[in-house]
Amino acid sequence: MSEMMIELLDDFGRAAVDGLGQPRKTIPARFFYDRRGSELFEEITRLPEYYPTRTERALLMAHSADIARLTGVGHSVVEFGSGSSAKTPILLDAVRPAAYVPIDISADFLKDSSQQIAAAYPDIRVRPLAGNFTAPIALPNDLDGPLIGFFPGSTIGNFAHPAAVDLLRSFRATLGTDARLVIGIDTRKNPRLLEAAYDDAAGVTAQFNLNMLHRMNRELDGTIDIEDFEHRVQWHNALGRIEMHLESVRDIEFRVAGRRFSMRAGETIHTENSYKYSVEEARLLARSAGWEPVAYWTDCDAMFGLHVWQATARGIEP
Repeated sequence: MSEMMIELLDDFGRAAVDGLGQPRKTIPARFFYDRRGSELFEEITRLPEYYPTRTERALLMAHSADIARLTGVGHSVVEFGSGSSAKTPILLDAVRPAAYVPIDISADFLKDSSQQIAAAYPDIRVRPLAGNFTAPIALPNDLDGPLIGFFPGSTIGNFAHPAAVDLLRSFRATLGTDARLVIGIDTRKNPRLLEAAYDDAAGVTAQFNLNMLHRMNRELDGTIDIEDFEHRVQWHNALGRIEMHLESVRDIEFRVAGRRFSMRAGETIHTENSYKYSVEEARLLARSAGWEPVAYWTDCDAMFGLHVWQATARGIEP
């Protein structure tokens, strides 16, 4: 494929062609979230093995008054990677914002969830933004500050440490130097619990992972036989992360976006990392990106952490 043809592809197409062409094949996790992927992820959040959603929700409910006291009320909330906005009402009820700005890569999913929030909260100005939140974003100019950022779900764990620092610096640039950030971060724990959460008995997470291949077939004229791949999960203790892979079960060839690729049996496409943090590691991450930890709460089993951070003038080098 020529450089000119690659330039004509969309962001997903370029990432797929580039990632599949690497010696260690990889596709960024943000491309899970087309409409079908977003629907499957919402199903994952309701699985018995998937503790983060219900634990974070319980923490938000238990500490909503504390969050309001620390962030202030009547300001505006900006949610990064809002998805279905399932946890958002807990925060909105607590801080009673003048405006709510959900940002998500899935435009269709964002439209549906924004309409639901707008109907439930007619006194709040809802200003959805579709796009990639990993770079600074121009927000609507009618927001009441200081702004409150909301980044639940431990999505920060999908980013390697340098990229996580860059992302948090980007949030600070988007929100302003007097902002607050309410962020959920998953904790280090028994690897068996982690592996079960990413490889559930019902196979929903496997469907979520395999949907990346379906998406390449749908959107990039792919010729991938889904039966040639299996969902694989592994914990790397030294790196402090869960990895998800799509493993080829046989030697195969296929085409994506007009380009031919081959894989050997046992070779994988690396689709996701999910880093887990101790509270000390999370606080170092915050300070490296220009945020000062203000509050931290966890459940009785330390399964998940909920943090409130305040923007500072500048970060330290990690």
